[in-house]
Amino acid sequence: MDTVPGAARPAAPTQSEVSRMELDLSNEQELLRQTAARFIEATCPLSVVRRLIGDETGLPADYLEAAGRLGWFSLLVPEEDGGADASGTGLCDLAIVAEERGRVLQPGPFASMNVAAAALADAGSATQRAEILPAICEGVSLATWASGDRATGSVPDATLTATTCAGGFVVSGRTGPVPAATEAEWLLVSADGPEGPSQFILESATPGITATPLAGLDVTQRFGRLSFDQVVVAPTSLLGAFGGAGRDLERELRVACVLSTSETVGAMDALFDLTRRYAVDRTAFGRPIGSFQAVKHQLADMSLSLETSKAVAAAALRAVQEDHDDAGEILSMAKSWVSDAGIDLVQGCAQVFAGIGFTWEHDLHLFLRRITMNGLLFGSSEWHRERICGIHAAEMR
Repeated sequence: MDTVPGAARPAAPTQSEVSRMELDLSNEQELLRQTAARFIEATCPLSVVRRLIGDETGLPADYLEAAGRLGWFSLLVPEEDGGADASGTGLCDLAIVAEERGRVLQPGPFASMNVAAAALADAGSATQRAEILPAICEGVSLATWASGDRATGSVPDATLTATTCAGGFVVSGRTGPVPAATEAEWLLVSADGPEGPSQFILESATPGITATPLAGLDVTQRFGRLSFDQVVVAPTSLLGAFGGAGRDLERELRVACVLSTSETVGAMDALFDLTRRYAVDRTAFGRPIGSFQAVKHQLADMSLSLETSKAVAAAALRAVQEDHDDAGEILSMAKSWVSDAGIDLVQGCAQVFAGIGFTWEHDLHLFLRRITMNGLLFGSSEWHRERICGIHAAEMR
């Protein structure tokens, strides 16, 4: 963060001061976390994130390839397909990385890349897994998830449909905001249809696909809208059975929400730590502002909200990792809770920082942008609460 008059820059927290999601990490996972933190600090700290705000891709040179070498895009892929999930807890490993990414607002379509890799590993043909998957796992090819409103929340005019035609299929419609839509080389396309949802893996240069950049709230990431104008798709691009991707879509939504929620928790934790330190360092009327009762109460409320968010995010991660029967409901509870709690926490932090927090030079607005956008991607809090109601309604029937 650039120096701002009147703003004290807190020292970096020590290892023992850092609090993260309530996970019992193995030695290997702790090493993974530390490696991810060191990589982020060396390649893309917040100062670099700021410099890349106006950049076309928003990514440092060779960032994805370096992240690929660390296994960031292969932890949900079996070893026989070039993956790195030797522990059997790949989603937990990815959530650890996602939380570290959130603490420093890392760019790039991390969740979407992993969803695409997982979809290819789960339902891709031998040819697709051999020819497409390795480049995604290695970070050489950028992939993202393009879906209509069925999978990731109700977005106006965001509907994709797939129908059969002579010799293949036709995909039509448009998406809502898609991470890295204009930069991606491969698209995991989830489309609805009369027979049910279907999924395809398509090159972004396929005739009929148009990517339009969008000006998003989160200036540290890139978004776009994809339009499909009667796109003819060959059978070799189909993932799994036509009309039979319902279970795959549910798994992918769970992965995306776990990673998005973990990233949000990391961002909340980093911002709260910055705020708490400011309350200790900033003085008014001859004493730290954190000593005033009103500020103390505000910090206590935010701390409770943060720790609750860590707990529910960890619970959702465990439920999805272990494939519990109620994993879908727990996940939606966590996604809706953390999305709302994140906004409340940012607003509380803004009150503690007061006027200085509203300046461009301060990092608070960058955290606000990321937390807000994460709350909308892969289903808003309102959409997930409706989803919980739908789950209970289906059980009663």
